[in-house]
Amino acid sequence: MSHTTTDEPVRQASRATVPVLAFAGIVVAVMQTLLVPVIKDLPRLLDTSPSNATWVLTSTLLSGAVATPIMGRLGDLFGKRRMLIASLSVMVVGALLSALTDALVPMIVGRTLQGFAMGAIPLGIGLMRDMLPRERLGSAMALMSSSIGVGGGLALPAAALVAQNTDWHALYFGAAGLGVLSIALTLLVVPESPLRAKGTFDLPGALGLSAGLILFLLPVSKGSDWGWSSPTTLGLFAAAVVVLLLWGLMELRVAAPLVDLRTTARREVLLTNLASIMVGVSFFVISLVLPQLLQLPSETGYGLGQSMVVAGLCVAPLGLTMMFTAPVYARLSARYGPRTTLIIGLLIIGVGYAGGLGLMNAAWQTVVTSVLIGAGIGLAYSSLPALIIGAVPASETGAANGLNTLMRSIGTSVSSAVIGMVLANTSNVVGGVAVPTMHGFRVSFLIAAGAVAVGLVLAFFLPRRSPAGVSQLRASSEEDANLARAERALAGAGQPPHGFRGRVLAADGAPVARAKVTLIDRHGRQAGATLSAGDGSYALAVPAQGPYVLAARAAGHPPLAHAATHGGDRPVDLDLSLPGETVPA
Repeated sequence: MSHTTTDEPVRQASRATVPVLAFAGIVVAVMQTLLVPVIKDLPRLLDTSPSNATWVLTSTLLSGAVATPIMGRLGDLFGKRRMLIASLSVMVVGALLSALTDALVPMIVGRTLQGFAMGAIPLGIGLMRDMLPRERLGSAMALMSSSIGVGGGLALPAAALVAQNTDWHALYFGAAGLGVLSIALTLLVVPESPLRAKGTFDLPGALGLSAGLILFLLPVSKGSDWGWSSPTTLGLFAAAVVVLLLWGLMELRVAAPLVDLRTTARREVLLTNLASIMVGVSFFVISLVLPQLLQLPSETGYGLGQSMVVAGLCVAPLGLTMMFTAPVYARLSARYGPRTTLIIGLLIIGVGYAGGLGLMNAAWQTVVTSVLIGAGIGLAYSSLPALIIGAVPASETGAANGLNTLMRSIGTSVSSAVIGMVLANTSNVVGGVAVPTMHGFRVSFLIAAGAVAVGLVLAFFLPRRSPAGVSQLRASSEEDANLARAERALAGAGQPPHGFRGRVLAADGAPVARAKVTLIDRHGRQAGATLSAGDGSYALAVPAQGPYVLAARAAGHPPLAHAATHGGDRPVDLDLSLPGETVPA
């Protein structure tokens, strides 16, 4: 047989890979935030009613929610880099369509296409997991996870500046240009991940999840227009429950489901996803409240009378602080673990909102609140993918992080609906215009603090683990998880392991000591490794039954690779001869 060497999967990520992937996340966030400065002007700009204009925002929310888990799964199956480029390409087409129209329907179509870019975050995190060495993975995932906040913080003042001084369509041309730049950089710098999930794409599951999400998020985003107790709103909520329950039952019966509900139901994954909703709620409250407070006329007695651009600059530290917490997160997580880092982040957010209740009297005070809450959200957001990645196999990284990103989106959607309702119900009508009150702002902050409290309870129930440098990052690739299982099997009660055992021999039959014997699974990943003893003996446990390749290497000898199958409960005896054919024991 031919002699080949088989080592761990090649991780070809360059130093530029992480910034390029994070830039893709920032581009997505910019696309989401573009319209915030011109929301109140949309009915006039599009010559339509206020209720119809809200579809411009709702359409992006719905398509993003649908695309996020689907693109994650497609990335696992067909290549994460390929799907990342596809997501960004659809976003560019949507941005150009929106840039070239003043009509409502084409604008909604363009915004719907832009929502597909939301899949870039889980795809970027998946690429990082597949390619980066463990020591770089923590801070890289933290930066990618925070990029949504970073992009949003940077986009607010920039979009406000553009909207005040030029034609608002320039916002979309700018977004399209950033998307093209991101695609070009990804093609040049980011290698494709070699890892692929088994199975096929679950189209019925994708359609079922899409229907359920739309039925749920539509009344969440439009409830204030339709009335929360209206038959339409209640009917859609009820339909969402039925569809999602049926979808869940179907997914449990499918061999290769879109979302592995058994994995999702694990305590660590479930609690992390629920905590993600709470972090999403707390993130969006400040983004909704502070710009309004800053721009309200000072004649109200509590408004700060700032321009659109200054308001954007005061809120910008929210995103910038999130970016700077990424390296801090990596150090904290390496020492204490992502669970502790999530708890610290939530506590800082809680302190920020509690302090913010008394810091609403000057623009500089809103900056302090933004910095504090941004730091907490940066730590919390950075912890979420680390917790998910530590609890799912590598082949499900994209789909699992897609679902987690979806949970954050649901949190922001629910937050938008609830805070919008609170501000509307507590506003004063002056000259036919509803003006938000300070009472409404404070109630909104209290709601955010309540969401943080719920998130803290959920975080405390997450299982304790050793710090990320030892546990979470060790489980950052499937081969490491296999190694850990093999080590546990080898250490068990002195019993012979369920795997392969034998001796490594030279061509003349003499034993070879300290030969490295590596076990490769059928996906090409390392499933175990050991050194032969003084008499040439070795023993390797297998994580599961099936076909393997045993690669043996020793100084002064050509390498050997031998295919073998483990199919029972007893160890397989196998001697490895260097060089030459394998000799059965």
